[in-house]
Amino acid sequence: MIKYLSLFMLLAIQLSFSQSKITGTITNLNQEHIPFASVLLENTAKGTSADENGYYELNNLSPGDYKIRVSFVGYKSAVKNVTINGNEHISLSFQLIDDSQLEQVEIFGSRFKHPDKIEALTRLPLAPYEQIQSISIISDKLIAQQGNLTISDATKNVPGVYTFATYGNKRESMSSRGFRGIPILKNGVRVHSDFRGTGILTDMQGVDNIQVLKGAASITQGVATDLGSPGGVINLVTKTPKYEFGGNAGLRVGSYGQARSTFDVYGPLVESQKVAFRVNTALERSDSYRSMISSDRFYINPSLEWKPDDNTTLTFEMDYFEDSRTPDVGTVNLGENDENKIYDLPYDRFLGFENDKSLTSNTTYAIRFKRKLSEKLSLNGAFYKSNLDLDDKGASLGNVVKDVSGDPIYNQRNRGYSVSTRKDNNSVLQFDLIGDAIETGGISHTFQVGFDYRTTDYSTSSMSISNVDVIDVFTSNPHGLPDHLSFPDATVLGAKSKAIGFVAQDVITFNPYLKTFLGARYSRTQTITATETTQSDAFNPLGGVIFTPFKNLNVFASYTNSSYPRTATRLDVNGNELGNERFDQLETGIKTNWLNNRLRFNLTFFKINNKDINLPVYDENWVATGYYQKGGNDERKGIEVELTGRLLDNLEVITGYSYIDAQYKEHTSYVYGSAPLNTPKHTFNAYANYSFKEKLDGLSVGAGIYFTGERPINDWSSGAVTHEGIVPNQKPFDVEAYTQVNAQVAYRLNSHWNFRFLLNNVFNEIGYNAYRTRYINQTDPRNFAGVLSYSF
Repeated sequence: MIKYLSLFMLLAIQLSFSQSKITGTITNLNQEHIPFASVLLENTAKGTSADENGYYELNNLSPGDYKIRVSFVGYKSAVKNVTINGNEHISLSFQLIDDSQLEQVEIFGSRFKHPDKIEALTRLPLAPYEQIQSISIISDKLIAQQGNLTISDATKNVPGVYTFATYGNKRESMSSRGFRGIPILKNGVRVHSDFRGTGILTDMQGVDNIQVLKGAASITQGVATDLGSPGGVINLVTKTPKYEFGGNAGLRVGSYGQARSTFDVYGPLVESQKVAFRVNTALERSDSYRSMISSDRFYINPSLEWKPDDNTTLTFEMDYFEDSRTPDVGTVNLGENDENKIYDLPYDRFLGFENDKSLTSNTTYAIRFKRKLSEKLSLNGAFYKSNLDLDDKGASLGNVVKDVSGDPIYNQRNRGYSVSTRKDNNSVLQFDLIGDAIETGGISHTFQVGFDYRTTDYSTSSMSISNVDVIDVFTSNPHGLPDHLSFPDATVLGAKSKAIGFVAQDVITFNPYLKTFLGARYSRTQTITATETTQSDAFNPLGGVIFTPFKNLNVFASYTNSSYPRTATRLDVNGNELGNERFDQLETGIKTNWLNNRLRFNLTFFKINNKDINLPVYDENWVATGYYQKGGNDERKGIEVELTGRLLDNLEVITGYSYIDAQYKEHTSYVYGSAPLNTPKHTFNAYANYSFKEKLDGLSVGAGIYFTGERPINDWSSGAVTHEGIVPNQKPFDVEAYTQVNAQVAYRLNSHWNFRFLLNNVFNEIGYNAYRTRYINQTDPRNFAGVLSYSF
């Protein structure tokens, strides 16, 4: 018995020592050892860390198949598969790629990956280069290089996109292709539902990329419910979790008392790599070049991603932004509406009241679902929601004061005061079945079939006093409000809308040289106000072709249209509803990519016509009759040229030019051939960033130049008074063109520390952004900032 027991124990000991192990070393591309890297057996609880020499051991492994993941901060994770048959010692080494080559991120985004959430706009699994629509991408790498803090800062790198107005530096309203106030989305959902497109504020800390889709987007975004919708949309995409631990912290100080701290951390929550998180925050306070103006803001963007299996991903995101600032009522024009005599208001002079305040609170939520059904079929779902609260209290500049003889005194103005609030609640539920490169008889199909359900709900309340006192812009003025203000009753407005859309698209590849795009959307929109409920239907087609005569050269042409239901219930002289307006768009051009997809060139020609307008009818004295007629022709056409990417390994460039010919061709209110307000014919942008090597390794310098052409401050009326500041039959003056130059210098101290110096508006050239005659706000004068960041 003792003999058999001894044999059994010896056999057990032998079996225990016969279990296999895996050993190896972990190095970078320079063959340098990476100490203390994390080594994990996926789908198990086993793992270890390398020692100070990059050596690791995984012991006591049973026979079977294993997937080993190695990760370390500053490097891309590496995964290898290995099979153990039993009683083996396997040597398995890893070589990690550092962050400078991670996903080969360029200033337009990752070279070989689709921009995150691009499907929220296009609904197709295609890169921007493969689309028949003009799409520009701004990556977080470019945003960081240039130190961009605002939407206009970032989108000045996109030709044909420019600031429409800031409304007292309270909002950012952007325009494209001659259309004012294009919609701004966050993660694919509307933030502000007002058809006037007055814009929003946001923070760049949590932005992963900015997607600018120019032109009519009716197929994927629904009917054109905004004035600017036919000009395109801007989608702000927030950052999402990563499955390797890392992050950064930063401190920025600059002109006018700016102090800004940021923090970003991400990584896996469990060893199985099934759950990951990310948290982005920013806290900022700043004064202004103008006396008595300050701002404070807070931003946080947490997100969580869960992969229950290899084919399913669930992503949960929240984005909260809060901003408190003093609005700047701006300056005045010291002349008639046809004279450009904008007063260069001294910086120590503020024309508002000391308690003026604009408060913005915005929260967006996103839940995204992706399920891979097969190698070529997938199901994508998403629910997006946005809540916006605005609370504005501030001064307003009214009419010019006249002397006893009736002559205007242009430097004296009636000063008023207004109080307004706004609440917006918007949501989108979207599902798509996606097929990628499915073969049918030698023809390949990449298709999308889906639906979306959109809701908007907004309410506003406003009351104002047009004349609190009279001020002189040439002198200092009191900033205290009277003790008792007698407001009229508040004006309360609001509306709800519900829209459902069904979308189908098919990209048919006949051969390496020819593709066609076919698509259609049916939309039904219901708008509910306090007095009526209206409903409209729209059918919008999309057709296009891509010809590829050479590799990496796509020649494309497309047609689409979009419907505008906002004025559909207007009545003609017989009391009949006129129905939806319609915008038709033709677009053609070329898209190329060179040097292993690191340099991209786009040339686009577009023509957009609105020939189906519901126009007001006036009598011979230019008094509105109250009924409308269908007709007219508003036209926007032009070209856009864009070159973006890496010319050399250490030289990155962005250049762009746009020409916009926007005209009221036939209109009952405006002069034939006149341009819409704030539309420049020419915009130009150029940016370059050069990184030194060898002796000056770690140093980089960059500079950008941005030109905005002259543009009319208002619409030119042929007799009707349609909006504030319009003088019938008087051509409005042009706001002068301006050019700004920005420069940056950065030095990477080591793999963790980085310092960047920013000098904006180097030559201190001042331009103006105006909304008719109510707000005339100047651009920021010369300013600087230093940014110190630590990556971990």
